[in-house]
Amino acid sequence: MASSREYLEFILGQISELEEITYRAMMGEFIIYYRGKIVGGIYDDRLLVKPVKSAISYMPTASYELPYEGAKEMLLVDEVDNKEFLKGLFYVMYDELPTPKPKKKK
Repeated sequence: MASSREYLEFILGQISELEEITYRAMMGEFIIYYRGKIVGGIYDDRLLVKPVKSAISYMPTASYELPYEGAKEMLLVDEVDNKEFLKGLFYVMYDELPTPKPKKKK
């Protein structure tokens, strides 16, 4: 099942106070970037984030879920209605997220 554009717009609205939020559509789902780093994505109308230590500490009771078959588990964000919670989550995760690899020139 693909994610809806409406759910994407809802999540983007919830994190609109953060600077440099971008997304990329990929196979019916959406990858979410914060200041150029992948934080997580929207999969089957669920917000999932990378299970970095800071995110696990911030959401100690979060469940691990698969974004799609064959993928690594990610953390399910339940508190999507709480803008301050989401802002804090993205903020604490940022330093721990891997820096994107430079793209190879053809």
